[in-house]
Amino acid sequence: MNEPIVKVEKLSHRYSVQWAIRDIDFEITKNGIYGLLGSNGAGKSTTMNIMCGVLKQTEGNVFIKGIDTRTNPVEAKRHIGFLPQKPPLHTDLTVEEYLTYCARLRHIPAKEIEKAVAGVMGRCAIAHFRKRLIRNLSGGYQQRVGIAQAIIHNPDFVVLDEPTNGLDPNQIIEIRRLVKEIAEERTIILSTHILSEVQATCDYIRMIEQGRIVFSGTVDDFDNYIVPNTLIVSMISMPPAEELRTIPGVTDVEELGGPRYRLKFSDAQDVKERVIETSVARDWRLTDIYTEKSSLDAIFAELSKK
Repeated sequence: MNEPIVKVEKLSHRYSVQWAIRDIDFEITKNGIYGLLGSNGAGKSTTMNIMCGVLKQTEGNVFIKGIDTRTNPVEAKRHIGFLPQKPPLHTDLTVEEYLTYCARLRHIPAKEIEKAVAGVMGRCAIAHFRKRLIRNLSGGYQQRVGIAQAIIHNPDFVVLDEPTNGLDPNQIIEIRRLVKEIAEERTIILSTHILSEVQATCDYIRMIEQGRIVFSGTVDDFDNYIVPNTLIVSMISMPPAEELRTIPGVTDVEELGGPRYRLKFSDAQDVKERVIETSVARDWRLTDIYTEKSSLDAIFAELSKK
């Protein structure tokens, strides 16, 4: 059996008397993009800072490629790349100077530094700005430089904290594309409280609320966390709402305007077929029918109990 890329066991941390996170457990065994989702103050940043060795936990263990971050932090960090919410950029340096400095910090052998810097600039599409001062780059390109420093030593595990924060829509699309390309070769944890970011970028979700894991699964699992209980139907010959309520299984009817209704049901089994059969029998001329999924906001609210 392969060693997990990341293994977190009974992780807890306390600031003064307040527990920020409590008994966090999870494993990551394959590459992909894992969203670390949660409200502000839920414990996301604390968890990430501990995994990256920035913060020492009160209790529990973190293993990166089987290496204990508490007892062997230097070796564990060789496998970790980290982009904090505010990229750690030296804005008076050029892009090339800064990435060369980062390569030295990561103990890349001197004879390999030039190749490593050139490779990461190419991957992040910033080679044409190699001689430009970082302070003169746009926010999107500064973020690319921040990602470049996180992967310059070719780590197995990359942690990105709010990587699209403060960017315009075009920059967000570009950074999402870059993150997906990087994830083809390694594991990425992406922390965010923006639900559309998770849906557009991530393969898997871990959700933390009040310091504890409240959800762990795929994005599809998250989408289907709340069992659907409504149908949206469109009909050319609209019947009265009261007539729709007589269909077995339908508990309520809401008129949405025009030829559309929302039908609430108590039991999903066969209710769609009953609506179709009744429509044919009574010549309602049904044109559309589909199950309405809960919004991501509703699922988030349900999981966070807010």
